[in-house]
Amino acid sequence: MRRLAGTLAAALAVALTLITIGPRADAGQAGFSTSYERIPGAGGIEIGAVVLTPTGQGDGPFPLVVMPSSWGVPNVEYVGQGAKLASAGFQVISYSSRGFWDTGGAIDIAGPPTVADVGKVIDWADEHTPADTSRVAAVGISYGAGTSLLAAAKDPRIKAVGALSGWADLIRSLNPNETVALQAVTGLLALGNVTGRPGPEMASLQTKFVTGDFDGAIAEAKQLSPVRSAATVVDQLNANKPAVFLANAFEDSIFPPTQYTDFFTRLTGPKRLLLAHGDHATPEASGAVGLPNETWDELADWLRRYLTGAGNGADAEAPVQLKSQRGVWRGYSSWAAVGEQRTSYLTKAGALQTEASTGWSRSIAAGVPTVADSGVALVSGALQGLLSIPTGVATPLVSRSFAGVWTGPALDRAAVVNGAPKVHVTVTPSAASTSLFGYLYDVDALGVGSLISHKPYTLRGATPGKPVPVDLRLEATSWEVPAGHRLVLVIDTVDPRYLGRSVVGSTVTFSSPAGDPSWVGVPMNR
Repeated sequence: MRRLAGTLAAALAVALTLITIGPRADAGQAGFSTSYERIPGAGGIEIGAVVLTPTGQGDGPFPLVVMPSSWGVPNVEYVGQGAKLASAGFQVISYSSRGFWDTGGAIDIAGPPTVADVGKVIDWADEHTPADTSRVAAVGISYGAGTSLLAAAKDPRIKAVGALSGWADLIRSLNPNETVALQAVTGLLALGNVTGRPGPEMASLQTKFVTGDFDGAIAEAKQLSPVRSAATVVDQLNANKPAVFLANAFEDSIFPPTQYTDFFTRLTGPKRLLLAHGDHATPEASGAVGLPNETWDELADWLRRYLTGAGNGADAEAPVQLKSQRGVWRGYSSWAAVGEQRTSYLTKAGALQTEASTGWSRSIAAGVPTVADSGVALVSGALQGLLSIPTGVATPLVSRSFAGVWTGPALDRAAVVNGAPKVHVTVTPSAASTSLFGYLYDVDALGVGSLISHKPYTLRGATPGKPVPVDLRLEATSWEVPAGHRLVLVIDTVDPRYLGRSVVGSTVTFSSPAGDPSWVGVPMNR
């Protein structure tokens, strides 16, 4: 604990020094002052916060931006962006989330006390700063994003939200299609123990997890998830009508994007959705520390529009904006408008064709990995987003004994895969539990594929030998496919990123029954 406290003190000292050398109010110049405060939180805990107050900009009151920290990150996380906002006339409070670092209490995984802390920070700002608490924004990355959305559903003082790389549905994010995101969950638990104090909910979950009681952990997580998911309280959000700004990465290995796109569609108030390539928080991390950043620039304009009434046109821009892997932004009026589904049917010979093919079946051995996989959590997506290095595969080397592989024709002209591809296939497992992993690749003339999208799906409690129709929606993407390239679908039964349930020695049979052909639907623009 002494080492942790010393590390924290050093981090705070560095942060405050960085802030102090920023713009100040000399001779009427717009700037800010900074202080470190202990703010009373819900239940009597103390919250460690960095407070940035505008100077040289009049006496206020100033619109308030409250910024809960990410999982495992202290309150210095946002000081760079906070300095910019304070210099622009916003009262800013960046604080460590409950149970982490210098904030009291225990980690409750965005439970009601953590959400209530946001309101307590607003109350404190009303009494101790020149903040206008009728004009409040809750802004955060990851854990701070999820907390901000939940707080906006509870507190009508929050008029705008910036939720970057967050979640709207916690269980869908960490247990997609009944398949635990093993690498993500392991990393979160480890980071929470190093930087914070697990509460009873987290302690119980991780005990089950590390002792191999995965079913028990999943059952418990499903009970905890609803109250911790903004998708559950979307009606309250719609009633409060905050202007919601969402951003995420296509390859996010902790909070994947389709749970965000579904949530975005259900919102009825002012809203914006930005999606770009990268892994968890990589599109926004540089902006948090104050470096130039597209997402934060857009968010800052959003806050000006909805907290100050600035006529900057932020409300007139396309609600949905997608950035392809080639760096091209495209805007759309809604999520439904991003791409038109083009259906191709799976054949026994391994082709994707425009006409339905039925009456066939083919089997693979389950539980054996192939060279096709989704990469490494937090690494592969970051390589794609930051360096344009995709998760690749040599498709001729994907063993047809352990995977189904279907190849489409060469495209006669370039196209953009925009949206969430879908797969419908009938499978017959020989075991009660089997995991399937679907991958869609952009493949060149040499057979080298770049991963466009993927998604897991686990059959649990299946009747061995009984056919089961499976509908698998892959993750959202915006991917430019050059002319001459092909789309290739791969389905296998093992992926090291996930806690798979496939049994070595079992089989999976793919089929396309009459009246229910197997197909892949790819949303595309040309």
